[in-house]
Amino acid sequence: MTKSERDELIIKYLPLIKYVVSRMSLTPPQGLDYEDLCSFGIFGLMDAIDKFDPSKGFTFQTYAIPRIRGSILDELRKFDWFSRTGREKVQKLNRAMEKILRDKGELKDEWVMSEMGITEDEYFEIQDLASRGYITSLDDVTPFEDGEVSVEATLADEREGISERLDYESEKQELVEALSELPEREKTMLSLYYYEGLTLKEIGIVMGVTESRVSQIHGKALSMLRTILKEKQNV
Repeated sequence: MTKSERDELIIKYLPLIKYVVSRMSLTPPQGLDYEDLCSFGIFGLMDAIDKFDPSKGFTFQTYAIPRIRGSILDELRKFDWFSRTGREKVQKLNRAMEKILRDKGELKDEWVMSEMGITEDEYFEIQDLASRGYITSLDDVTPFEDGEVSVEATLADEREGISERLDYESEKQELVEALSELPEREKTMLSLYYYEGLTLKEIGIVMGVTESRVSQIHGKALSMLRTILKEKQNV
């Protein structure tokens, strides 16, 4: 591949970088903005262009999305986007939720705050931290000249065997059951984001809360979901 051909591909697939960035729920650290995140994604796009092998049976978009996302997160880690202290807080939240779910069979905010020995403001802060990461609608698609790409297509190899598919179906059923155990507000938030494709700002308007509060609810929902699934696997 010549340099000019490579440059043409980079220009052609720049919208893919914007697509990935738009579906990442995060706030850039101080000193960075949206354009910086897009520039980080270019490294992943270039790597995908250099290493893509069409004989493997994947579309280029399917191959490139996780590499673009990974390059953005790698660069953000250099800026201490999600610090060790932040990770420890989220881990403490998850452990508290696991203990309460085992002891009482359900989760309530006041129980978690009491277990952790923190204030409501601190609790919301940790929920916001738990929300940060790559999240996207599995049904979302973005059009390109050579066809649309769905995020769901990046998560599974269509050539996988029967045993892998059975494992996936089992895990999907566990997820459905876990979702049914979430409080109504958390279920509504996840449904609006993952199934309806609304942004956090749009969800805030629907639910009558701020965008920041939606992020906190999302973090809480993910932590609860993770806790419930872990408990089900331990049964």
